[in-house]
Amino acid sequence: MIESFIHWSINPVIFQLGNHEIRWYGLLFAGGFFFGYLILGKFFKIEKIPEILLDKITLYTAVGTILGARLGHCLFYEPAYYLSNPLEILMVWHGGLASHGAAVGILLALWLFSRKVHKPFLWTMDRVVVVVALAGFLIRMGNLMNSEIYGVETSLPWGFIFENRGEIVPKHPTQIYEGLSYLLIFVLLYWIYMKNKGKVLNGLLFGLFLILVFSSRFIIEFIKEPQVGFEESMSLNMGQLLSIPLVVAGFIILFLIFRKRSLAGES
Repeated sequence: MIESFIHWSINPVIFQLGNHEIRWYGLLFAGGFFFGYLILGKFFKIEKIPEILLDKITLYTAVGTILGARLGHCLFYEPAYYLSNPLEILMVWHGGLASHGAAVGILLALWLFSRKVHKPFLWTMDRVVVVVALAGFLIRMGNLMNSEIYGVETSLPWGFIFENRGEIVPKHPTQIYEGLSYLLIFVLLYWIYMKNKGKVLNGLLFGLFLILVFSSRFIIEFIKEPQVGFEESMSLNMGQLLSIPLVVAGFIILFLIFRKRSLAGES
């Protein structure tokens, strides 16, 4: 019966250059920024935004993503270890990035960007979250190539046996579940933006992004294996606890922008 499942033993390393490994995860992670740059460039052309702002927003987003994701993992999931070994925080190549930390990092970085270039913060976030959703899909595919962040045991025919991790029973490929949900969210947000030629209510895409991305993350976490030991005794794991306020924030944003629109219409 076990032969009906998918045996997954992909080498996470594409090739080596001397002592340096070129890995699928790194390539897909970089691909998120590459395709994001192209898509934001298209948005900026539609809205006739100076190209110099495209380079700036890409830089702010990249720095916010990497710093936020790394610090998020270190402080949310393994604070005792990293506070005792602070230099390890800098060693990103050892692994350990958290999407919730990336979300916080991007928020702070783009708040600074918005202040610097005198653009509304919600205007900035509406455009960036479209490409962040696509980047989320690519990163989860990188997790799949690394055979990491997978789910609990399953009897479903598409269960993956992650042989590189020493698994002998099929597990839910939660990287694929999560990645596909992000891809669908990207398609929806991109469609809304293009349909309205960039003239969307400030905060609409951002609010939808927070609700859809972190609701899907919350649900999928139920069938994920714990990432760290302390999660085993929790009814809701760390990923779910961190998702709740972001979903609530998304609903608050949508409520406020539609309330503002309604009041403006009445007046």
